[in-house]
Amino acid sequence: MMNRIFLAVVLTLSLAPLAPAKAPDEQKVQDRLKNAGEVMHEILNIPDDIPQNLLDKARCVVVLPSVLKAAFVVGGSYGRGVLICRTGPHFEGSWGAPAMYALEGGSIGFQIGGEATDFVILVMNDRGANSLLHSKVKLGGDASAAAGPVGRTASADTDAYMRAEMLTYSRARGAFAGVSLEGSSLRPDGDANAELYGKGVTAGKIITEHAFHAPAEADGLIHALDHATPKLVP
Repeated sequence: MMNRIFLAVVLTLSLAPLAPAKAPDEQKVQDRLKNAGEVMHEILNIPDDIPQNLLDKARCVVVLPSVLKAAFVVGGSYGRGVLICRTGPHFEGSWGAPAMYALEGGSIGFQIGGEATDFVILVMNDRGANSLLHSKVKLGGDASAAAGPVGRTASADTDAYMRAEMLTYSRARGAFAGVSLEGSSLRPDGDANAELYGKGVTAGKIITEHAFHAPAEADGLIHALDHATPKLVP
């Protein structure tokens, strides 16, 4: 009798539908999206964050959460994060589906200590946005870059800020400030984008084509930016 009961239990469990397990890489990419949303939300809610007029003019935002100095070794490892842009041919619409990106370069390691550092990069014009969609971009070389000013009402009309295609920030040990990332490079993270959207999908397609919908894990990031800067201000 006991053998029959045991056999019945085994058969029942073996036939029960199993929830598909996420691959480790897919889970990491989704966690990165969630973390990027949390970082953006927290930064936008500190007293001296990014000036409002810069947020309103930004075409895209790059968020790289929890970058560790230990990740940067000879030969160039990288921090991983997210690029999100406004929709439309001139990046003037609402915030769209994010693409995954990587930050590379030896100079990054000198900007951060033993604790994790979050980086935020504002992309300020169409040229800067378009340059990111198709190839690796060297900050300060292929695209002009500057450490961004902080404070919601800070003046951002100096020549350095007006000319820069990208404005860069960091947050470490609770301190948020502009930081120079010149010499570092941004590039699409092809493997991570394939995990989210499928093989052969490029960052350019994700950002510019309406066929791609943001994963649920990106809701926090999109909501934070929609709330802070719902439309482009020329």
